[in-house]
Amino acid sequence: MHQHPQHSAPARASRPSPHRADRPRARRFTGALAAIAATVGLGTLAVPGAQAADNPYERGPAPTNASIEASRGPYAVSETTVSRLAVSEFGGGTIYYPTSTSDGTFGAVVVSPGYTGTQSSIAWLGPRLASQGFVVFTIDTLSTLDQPDSRGRQLLAALDHLTERSSVRGRIDGSRLGVMGHSMGGGGSLEAAKSRPALQAAIPLTPWNLDKSWPEISTPTLIVGADGDSVASVASHAEPFYESLPASLDRAYLELNNANHFAPNSSNTTIAKYSVSWLKRFIDNDTRYEQFLCPLPRPSLTIEEYRGNCPHGS
Repeated sequence: MHQHPQHSAPARASRPSPHRADRPRARRFTGALAAIAATVGLGTLAVPGAQAADNPYERGPAPTNASIEASRGPYAVSETTVSRLAVSEFGGGTIYYPTSTSDGTFGAVVVSPGYTGTQSSIAWLGPRLASQGFVVFTIDTLSTLDQPDSRGRQLLAALDHLTERSSVRGRIDGSRLGVMGHSMGGGGSLEAAKSRPALQAAIPLTPWNLDKSWPEISTPTLIVGADGDSVASVASHAEPFYESLPASLDRAYLELNNANHFAPNSSNTTIAKYSVSWLKRFIDNDTRYEQFLCPLPRPSLTIEEYRGNCPHGS
């Protein structure tokens, strides 16, 4: 086990919500309606959307430990494919999305496979994350041998396709986007976050990159390593990546116990649980999921160690 003291970094400055300035007005409006209701003897008047005004991005029922560990969340999922022949900046892929449109738009995440890998190696993340209330795009890269910088560019190109040209673009809130990736795709997710600070979340999974230092990143980042990784050992990849992130950033390091480099290539409850919580917390600004991230998770049968800052500031 890599012994490092858990620490509390200063909370990152909150990014302004486009709805935050409207909250006092919403409260005054709600109060005025309640007063009118009392005056005319209507009792308690339900104000549609009054509660949602506190966080218009919140999606789905209140989470429980069981719900974030479940193989499927509350949303039924549909999928559509993007042919490699229809795009030129990445290798096509599969889009998984909540079937229902009754809750409005959703945040979106693009996931890249690793070196020599195809989208099939990270396909399990598509329906699992989408069923929790995200549009998820698992992609193929232009070449299975593409390096992290290229995979980073392809992740961003896939996000642009998803939000601007895909058949599900109307279901997506283009201001609520994130990236994930395995191995060199994980290194690519760091490259993407560095290139596009507007991203709301990044989750590199057992990441590999020759660049070990990422002080430029301002996107909330959860790095997942594996104690038995002999391809991208945590000592030379995941740990220095995490330590190089700004101390003021909302960041976390999850090291899987008794796991290897390829743990993200098959269904993994621990990866899913904390990925869902991280994406919900930072893409949807859903503080209902803070309970699973703070206080910091303790070592267990599946967690070798967990480091990060608490509470989160975004």
